[in-house]
Parts: sequence; C-alpha cells; structure tokens
Amino acid sequence: MSNIIQLLPDHVANQIAAGEVVQRPASVVKELLENAIDAKANNIQLIVKDAGRTLIQVIDDGIGMSVTDARMCFERHATSKIKSAEDLFQLNTKGFRGEALASIAAIAHIELKTKQDDDDVGTAICIEGSKVISQEPTVVPTGTSIAVKNLFYNIPARRNFLKSNQVELRHITDEFNRVALAHPNICFTFHHNASELFHLPSANMRKRITGIFGAKTNEKLVPVNEETEILNITGFILKPEFAKKSRGEQFFFVNNRFIKSPYLHHAIVGAYEGLLKEKTHPSYFLFLQVDPKTIDINIHPTKTEIKFDNEHDLYALLKATVKHSLGMFNIAPVLDFERDNTLDTPYDYKEKTAIPPTISVDANFNPFNESASKPKSKKQHNYTPKATGSWESLYIDSSSEDKPFSIPSSYVEQDEVTSSMFTDEALEVKKQHTFQFQNKYIITTIKSGLIAIHQQRAHERILFEAYLKDITTHEGLSQQLLFPLTLDFSTHDIHILEEIKEQLYNTGFIFEKKKNSLIFSGLPSALKETEVQSVLEALIEAITLEIPQDAFSQNTLIAKLLAEKSAIKVGTRLDEAEQIAIVSKLFTCKENQLTPNDKKILTTIQVTDLDKALRL
Repeated sequence: MSNIIQLLPDHVANQIAAGEVVQRPASVVKELLENAIDAKANNIQLIVKDAGRTLIQVIDDGIGMSVTDARMCFERHATSKIKSAEDLFQLNTKGFRGEALASIAAIAHIELKTKQDDDDVGTAICIEGSKVISQEPTVVPTGTSIAVKNLFYNIPARRNFLKSNQVELRHITDEFNRVALAHPNICFTFHHNASELFHLPSANMRKRITGIFGAKTNEKLVPVNEETEILNITGFILKPEFAKKSRGEQFFFVNNRFIKSPYLHHAIVGAYEGLLKEKTHPSYFLFLQVDPKTIDINIHPTKTEIKFDNEHDLYALLKATVKHSLGMFNIAPVLDFERDNTLDTPYDYKEKTAIPPTISVDANFNPFNESASKPKSKKQHNYTPKATGSWESLYIDSSSEDKPFSIPSSYVEQDEVTSSMFTDEALEVKKQHTFQFQNKYIITTIKSGLIAIHQQRAHERILFEAYLKDITTHEGLSQQLLFPLTLDFSTHDIHILEEIKEQLYNTGFIFEKKKNSLIFSGLPSALKETEVQSVLEALIEAITLEIPQDAFSQNTLIAKLLAEKSAIKVGTRLDEAEQIAIVSKLFTCKENQLTPNDKKILTTIQVTDLDKALRL
C-alpha cells in the first residue's frame, strides 16, 4: 500500500495559514499598522478603497528595511521579534515586518517599497499569490509603503463571505481606533475612497479620545490613575449618566496592546453597581501595565485574549481603582451619617466672603405727605390695591368699597391632554365609541364585541408604514426648525449618516455637515428634537450590527427605528378625536395585527365570551 501522508506545497500551506490570520480586511489593517509602529514611525497613513476589497495601503516614516529584510519578511516563520523560545514570554513589541505577511501575500497582490535612512536607494517588491514577480531598486523616501490589492482574489469562496462595505469598514475603523488609542504619540490619518475619515495629530490621551469619538466626549471623562507593585492603571472611564445600551466604547489595553477580557469587564461593571440604568453598559478607556513575564498573549491567533498569572489580584485592584475614581470625582454617592447636608456651602460660594447686611434710612420721609402716602401699584394674586387720597383714608373700612377685591380662582390639578398629533383629514372619520383605559389601551366596539388596542404599538405600525412609503416614494414631509439643531458625532458615525442621507432626507431629516457636527434645519414632523440624538445613535448601531445588505433592508430599518422613537408612549392621555384617528388609521394599514417587530397590537373580546364568563 502506497504512502498517503505528504508535505503540502508552500503556497497551499500559506493559504491555509491565511485562513487563520486573515479573517477579513480588518485583519490586514491591524497587522500592517502594528508593523509600522514597531518600525518606530512618527506618522502613519492608512488608505483603504472599497472597504479593503480593492486596496489596503499603509505608509510610514519609520526606519525602513534593508534589501534582504524586504525579501525575508514574506517568508514563512520569519520574524524579528523572537530569537529563542523564552522570548515568547517577554514580548514588548507587536512584530516588525514578518509573521502574517507571508499569509497575506498568499491571497493578495502586494507592492512593497522601503528604504533605510543610510541607503541611497530603496527596494520595490511585487508579489502575487506568494510568487515574487519583481524586485528592483527604486527611489523612495525613508520608511515603508506596503499596498495590499485584490484581497482573496484567488479564494473566491472567502471573498464571497465578506459582508457589505459598511460592515467591513466598521471593522477596519475599530482596528484603526484600537491602534490609534494605544499610541497617542503617533500621528495617524485614515482615508477611505479618497475621503478623509480621521486626522489624529500627536497628542495626549484625552485629546486622542476626543479626536476619535467627538469633542463632546471630553466632558464625560473621569480620569483613572493607580500605581501598585503588580499593576499600573491609567486612562479614563465615562460618567454613569452617559452609559449606552451597546458595548461600543469599551477598551482594555495591556502593555499598549488591545485585549478582550470578560473577567476584567465584570470588575468594571461591579464598580458601577447601583449607578447604571437598567440594560446599559459603562464605557471606559483603561491602560494596564504589567510585567510581560506574568502574561501569555499567544493563546489566541489575533492576540486579543491574554492569560494572566494573578488575575484575581488584578480583578480586585481594577474594581477598587474604578470605584475610587467614581467617588473621588463625586460621581458615586457617599454615605456619611454624621454630616449635616444643610450646612454645606454651595460650590459657587465657597471662595466668597459673607457680606454684612446694611440699613438705609430715608431722612426726608414724611408720612403726612400725600404723595409719599400713595402706595405703588403691585400686581399680586390678581388684586390691585386702590391708591389712598390721604392718610385719613387708611382708616376707612374696606367693606364700604363698591367693588370688593377678587379672590383668585382655585387651581384644580388635571391630567395633561396632549395636543392633536394627527391632521384634520385623519380626524374626519365616522364617529365611533372609544375610550382610553389606563392611558394604555384604546377600547372600541364592533358588532361582535370589543377590541382592545395597544396605543403605542398601533401608532408604531401606523408610523412605520408612513415612513416606509415616504422613503420609497421620496415624498417625506419635513418640519422646519426655527433654530437649527447642532449635534456632535464621531467621524465614523457621520460617515455612516452621510451614506444614508438620501433615505433620511426622504423621511424629513434635512442636515449638513460641519467638521464633527451635523446641523439640522428640518426634522420629521412626528419626531421631537430631544429624541433626534438617540434615534440617530440607535440607527448607527443597528446599521453596523444588524448588517443590512441592501437598500430595501436599510429602508425598513430606518422606518422601524423612527416609528419606534416617534410613537406615542404608554401613559400618554389621548382625547377622543385622537383615539378615533388611531383606530381609523390602524385599520387602513396593510398589516394591523402586528408591529414591525412582530408584537401583537390588538385583541378581540367576543360577546359570547362575556356571556360564558357571566354564565348567561
């Protein structure tokens, strides 16, 4: 029987390795950016086209590579980071020119240009599918430029499994943000399809965070700083009132390397105990410095998971440090049973001295002077006292006046009735018998019994079909604002909103971009100004997480979110005309039984069911 075990060719082995290392374009971005950092670059440019499908290029001004290194970096198991097995447990770099480059070269077209400062000319290498096409000297500046083109060109199945451009760009942006946050001393720029998404000059950590996530983030940050023998913690946490429903802005860095650690995240959540709203998550940017010998970062191919030798101690220290920061900046409540809050001096008056009261006397005052005896007219409790003619009139009985003073009518507290939220045409319907039950259900009659309609869900269905029609037919109405509304977003969030600007415009949003802000001059008529920020943030999150693949699903997603935020809420009192309008509009919808999220809207109570219950 012949032998069946054989060695794989190098190009096949590289493609298999690429499947582990290069999961998507973002994996290539991470590898190239980290290589540029280890090359001691001060300025790094990232250029991406078609979310990495067509081009991923990283240009740095680092130390460059020699002719031999430029060729060796594409060989398997070639690295400048490890000399012996012991080096695996003392890693202080991210890897200089090597490791995954051989895997990337197996599934893409690569152009490498590099030059060291001492060399007169540099080196240019072209590789296609692990095969070196050309290698020749060239004139280039000091540093390295590496361009990865046509990713997965020779593995169509892997290319077909890539998500939409928006999703892949989101993953690339996440990797870019992680690297940029870990190295605020380096200047980063990020271009996608000839438009600049980020320009981050060298700065401190606070400015780097605000440069990525928007200027409004600055007021939300609470500094964290603690030094111990086994762990140094620096960075920022966000105030509890700014907690989000998503887990977006949560960053752990160990020795300037981004990691994911559910165990340490649990420590952060424990420190926020009692301060967060239900179903919200804290945001943080924390940097941990530990001895490299006490961690193992090679337990995961992407090195995003780390094994700690003393993780229980780290857990306790991290939780205590975050709690201390929350308390030190008066974020967390403090229990002091011996302290009298009534004796606290307001913050604005702590540095001010007390001003003694002064007494002023009018030496010219004459009570028998007619002009002085005339009291000034004051409007108080709908009663204006009549001016007296002389001092004798002060003794006239008030009961002798022709018109006694009026007592203000008593104020009776009533439930607030909302103004009409429907057009006159919607209210011109046949008179029906309806009433509102517990400000939650609308009860109306039919021939066979009663219908109980959930008012919020019914309004969601009505608005959803209206918004969806406006988007598809381009007939949305906009309520113009008297004063423009300015909202701040991160650069990437603004990019997403601009990509769906047409759909938003068709629903009534009218806005223009100004730096890291959007200025709104018009909004959908059913949407309140206070809801705009939360609606758009939810929309951005849904687009990136739910992964809509085409325009139709995007339109549905936008209409669904707008309807959910714009609909009347449970507890809102409706007058009879509004109740009738909801009932009438609901039964003109294409689907009146379920909400856009497939929740039941109404239920029918038959007369026969009542008869059975009462045993009639």
